[in-house]
Amino acid sequence: MSTATSAPAPRGGVLGRARELAPEFAVGLGVTLAIAAATTVGKLVVPVAVQQTIDTGVLAEGGPDVRRVVTVCAIAAVVVLMTTVTAWVVNVRLFRSTEAGLASLRVRAFRHVHDLAVLTQSGERRGALVSRVTSDVDTISTFLQTGMLVLVLSLGQVVLATAVMFFYSWQLALVVLGCFIPLVLIRNRLQRPVAKAYALVRVRMGEMLGAISETVVGADVIRAHAASARSWRAVDAAVEGHRKQAVKAQVATAATFSAGVVVSGLVVALVIVVGTLLGIGGELTLGRLLAFLFLAQLWVGPVQATTEVLNELQNALAGWRRVVELIDTPVVVPEPAGDRVQALPAGPVDVRVEDVAYTYPGTEKVVLADVALHLPAGSRTAVVGETGSGKTTLARLVTRLVDPAHGRVLLNGVDARDLPSRELHRRVVAVPQEGFLFDASVGANVRRGRPGATDDDVRGAFAELGLTGWLDGLPEGLDTPVGQRGERLSAGERQLVALARAHLADPDLLVLDEATSSVDPATEVRLQRALEGVLSGRTSVAIAHRLSTAEAADTVVVVDGGRVVEVGSAVELAQAGGPYSRLHAAWTAQHA
Repeated sequence: MSTATSAPAPRGGVLGRARELAPEFAVGLGVTLAIAAATTVGKLVVPVAVQQTIDTGVLAEGGPDVRRVVTVCAIAAVVVLMTTVTAWVVNVRLFRSTEAGLASLRVRAFRHVHDLAVLTQSGERRGALVSRVTSDVDTISTFLQTGMLVLVLSLGQVVLATAVMFFYSWQLALVVLGCFIPLVLIRNRLQRPVAKAYALVRVRMGEMLGAISETVVGADVIRAHAASARSWRAVDAAVEGHRKQAVKAQVATAATFSAGVVVSGLVVALVIVVGTLLGIGGELTLGRLLAFLFLAQLWVGPVQATTEVLNELQNALAGWRRVVELIDTPVVVPEPAGDRVQALPAGPVDVRVEDVAYTYPGTEKVVLADVALHLPAGSRTAVVGETGSGKTTLARLVTRLVDPAHGRVLLNGVDARDLPSRELHRRVVAVPQEGFLFDASVGANVRRGRPGATDDDVRGAFAELGLTGWLDGLPEGLDTPVGQRGERLSAGERQLVALARAHLADPDLLVLDEATSSVDPATEVRLQRALEGVLSGRTSVAIAHRLSTAEAADTVVVVDGGRVVEVGSAVELAQAGGPYSRLHAAWTAQHA
């Protein structure tokens, strides 16, 4: 399931949606636009100064008036200088507001990614998700900080220049408008394929980043299986796909740009010809004709610049839609609100699963059906079953990483959906089969379980797990860096750190997804002894891929085909002749 296809389209228009998602964009915008308008007015001083200098200074009655020329030029110089200052102020204000808005947008998108259900995140490649929060927002940044200013100033410049052109010569003004109005009318048709092309450019960018990210993260597996050539071909294909689409977008843009260039050249030529004829007829002074040529350039320049800006705008709109689609992707595990919010009673967690069913979002595939369980507070439960039977989904329901399609999960009598996620995940901690580590030290990773814990607290957690000897054997002890994703440690060592992190968190319900599966046999024995003390006084649920875990549990839950088929002690179920008995027999034979 892709977030790009499942999310609704942006609502409320581009500007309204921008203000809704990142109100910082609009802070001081009115003042900025007012200063920008003053900057635009300042640009008209040169044509007016040219007209006044020629008509009232150089060609003044009685001969050239040097004083008049100097006065007009001095006034024009002051206005141009002031325009330079106001342009600088506009840029500074625009940069500050857009950076604040973009930062807010990035944070909101990033937080929403974390709010999405695990399966929703898995439905889109990680690189594509990262692309939406980084690359797609960058395209918006590029337009807002460069293109938008050009667009606003250009539109103001065109409006003011048009008014002055009609003041100097309505005939020449009609010539200019007659050339550009047809171009404006057909521009929408020219821009539609450009918009579609740039939307696909953003999609191909996400695919390319996803392919590259996957190849970098999986480099060891790729080398181990001699799959480098295939991986390179996949990355090459993604890069080539992005290149081809980018070229198509530029080709579509070239048609609009070329049309603007042709019309711009035509305008200048016609103004010279028609203006000369009007001058010969005595209807236009030389100063006004020269001023009109400057005004025509003030018209032509913005039109050409607008063509380039519209290129950036299409790219930014494509990126904007992808970011908004991500933010609008429904959160299927929402936070409770209003009167629904409840607190989780203190103490070991009593778990009740009442008539629970679960299906993958957007599909009819039933993962769990009619599940009813009671896991008493302080009990140790092992969930066993074949691969794909629904064990991990059951654990996700208990920890509320997903919500049931039917039924409910009660923790100490409270529906898990009514518990704020921050409190829930402080009291209910899961240790996955492959413990993820951040690019920091061993101590910093363990402190993620309880922010503010001291080094002595962290060492105490390792000591209670019987891992002091392992910790002391590290090159720098707690300060040993683990590298990205913990790559400087072995798989088993990463799991030790993850277990210490969970233990330091001191949860009331601990869910273990075969958390010792990556540990060598000697360390596993040591950990099993330590876990006896660690699990005392709290409820635990272990997803057991090895029956040695089930043997140590109070209760064994057997899941088969998405249903709970057996519940009992390991000894009872081993003798019952059911699914667990068969699993136990196979396990015993394997370890005989």
